[in-house]
Amino acid sequence: MNKVLIVFLLFCSNFMDGQTTPESSGEQTIWQTFKYDMGSVGKGVGYAFSRPTKWKDKQWIDFAGIAAGTALLTLADDEIDHWSDGFRSAIPNNVLHFGGKTANPEGNYSLSGAVYFTGLFIKNEKLRRTGVLMLASSITGGVLQQVTVRVLGRSRPLTGDSANSFDPLLLKKVNNYDSFFSGHTVLSFGNAYAIAKQFKSPWIKAGIYTVGMIPGFTRIVISKHWFSDVALGTVMSILIVESIDKYLDSRYNQKYNNKKVNWDLSFAPGQIGLNVRF
Repeated sequence: MNKVLIVFLLFCSNFMDGQTTPESSGEQTIWQTFKYDMGSVGKGVGYAFSRPTKWKDKQWIDFAGIAAGTALLTLADDEIDHWSDGFRSAIPNNVLHFGGKTANPEGNYSLSGAVYFTGLFIKNEKLRRTGVLMLASSITGGVLQQVTVRVLGRSRPLTGDSANSFDPLLLKKVNNYDSFFSGHTVLSFGNAYAIAKQFKSPWIKAGIYTVGMIPGFTRIVISKHWFSDVALGTVMSILIVESIDKYLDSRYNQKYNNKKVNWDLSFAPGQIGLNVRF
């Protein structure tokens, strides 16, 4: 996965300068459009990583709230993992297969590529933009997750260690000490969130979100991740997609529907809340 990310980032960097919006400069060849879109992917990734340097008081307060909420969730991780023992064997194998295999990084990048190239060859800008958003968000989330798991070195539930067991600053990947946060979740729900932007119906959006949450759920069931790993992965995917989508407004004429989805997370002793408003 790391090699794929590095090669793709280097590839995108070749197209990041001097491009104009294809839609504003007349008919373009597929190759010219492709170069422009890969430039958008690269710049979108750069934009997402540069955002913390532009944060104001509100953004830092939100960041502190997410950090505090995640820390609070870790206190319940061991209990949730033990509670999961009661239904692990009842989860259908095809659901586990989807979460563990179909929704792995390679599967997610394949889906992103399929969406993008479909839009490219049928000359659908909105679909192209969705593919660009998915690719840029996946790369951003993937890089951030790989850095985080190596810095923190959190144990996975299957090790038998507690949720607060860490072996930090691992320069090389150490299996079963790379739990925080969930890469499957940030990729799968990020893609689902980006695809859902294509639709106005809250019911369709909710259905897509539900599918996007399956991989995170199965990662908990098979003891690959703690609940807080999945929760933070979900939040990070939303923040990343929204950040890059905001940047892409300056690159594409086609906009998504104006109905915004508001996610409100609330944390209190003994309580975890998630309110979704369409």
